[in-house]
Amino acid sequence: MPAASASRRGVTVREAEWPGDAAFVGAAVSTYLRQTEQEKHDVLGDPAESEAELPERYRPEVRDPATAYAGGRVLVAELAGAPVGVVIALPHAGYTEIKRLWADPAVRGRGVGSALLDAVLVEAEGAVRLSVWDWRDAAIRLYASRGFRPVDPWDDRDRLLRFESRTSLHPAAESSTVRDSKG
Repeated sequence: MPAASASRRGVTVREAEWPGDAAFVGAAVSTYLRQTEQEKHDVLGDPAESEAELPERYRPEVRDPATAYAGGRVLVAELAGAPVGVVIALPHAGYTEIKRLWADPAVRGRGVGSALLDAVLVEAEGAVRLSVWDWRDAAIRLYASRGFRPVDPWDDRDRLLRFESRTSLHPAAESSTVRDSKG
C-alpha cells in the first residue's frame, strides 16, 4: 500500500511506517483505551482496571500494533513533524470500520481528528462504520459534521452508538486530497 499523506490546517496525515511508528501508535492506542476504560467506570459504573493493566483483549494492540492491525490502514497525524494522533481503519466485506481514532488532548481543537477522519473517508470504498459512547459529545459532533448518521446496532452494548457514512455523500472527502508521498 502506498504511503499516503495529506496536509490540512497544518496537520499532516500519513500512513504509519513500521517499525518506526510502532511505539507512538501503541502508546496512543494505550492512552485511548485507558481513557475509555476510565470513562466506562465513571459513567457506567464498570469495574475499573488498574492503571497498570488493560484488559487482556486490548494488550495485543498496544504491544504490537503492526501485527494487530495487519490488513488495515493505520494513519498517523502530525503537527510540526511530531505525531499527535492516530486512526485505525479496518476493511470488511462492503465497508470500512474505524476501530480507533485518537488525538493528543494537548492539540484537540486544531483539526487533528477531522484530518484523520477525512483521510479515511477519502480512501474508503463503500460505507464507513464506527461506534462511539454516547457521552463523547465532541466526537459525535465531528462524525455528524462528516455525514455520519445513526444506524441499527451491530452489537448489544448499552450506550454505544453506531454510525455510518457513505463516502459518496461526504463533501469533505470529495474535495480533500490524499496523495502518495512520492508526489
